[in-house]
Amino acid sequence: MKKVRITVLKTTLDEQLAREYGVEGLGPCPMLREGQVFYADYAKPEGMCDEAWKAIYQYVFALAHGAGDGLFYFGDWIRKPGVAICSCNDGLRPVIFKLEATGEDSRLNYTPVR
Repeated sequence: MKKVRITVLKTTLDEQLAREYGVEGLGPCPMLREGQVFYADYAKPEGMCDEAWKAIYQYVFALAHGAGDGLFYFGDWIRKPGVAICSCNDGLRPVIFKLEATGEDSRLNYTPVR
């Protein structure tokens, strides 16, 4: 298994939807910032929003297990092998992530119980 680099590309706010449905003073995600980088494989990296992780972990897992050797799906999404562009599931203020396969081996930081 390889590590995957997760970069926060953009924090956004859909102003129209926020005006209609959001609380007063709602802004872009306060938990993550553009340019922030995490590394992950099988587990959520420290400091990563739980909800964002739930939205992107399946792509991280796929890249960590070799999906980065080719293009996702049928080559009709991302043109660069080993890359996925994903977002969290916050409909008012989604955060956009770039996931990249790395050549760095992952290491378990716990002892499996058997």
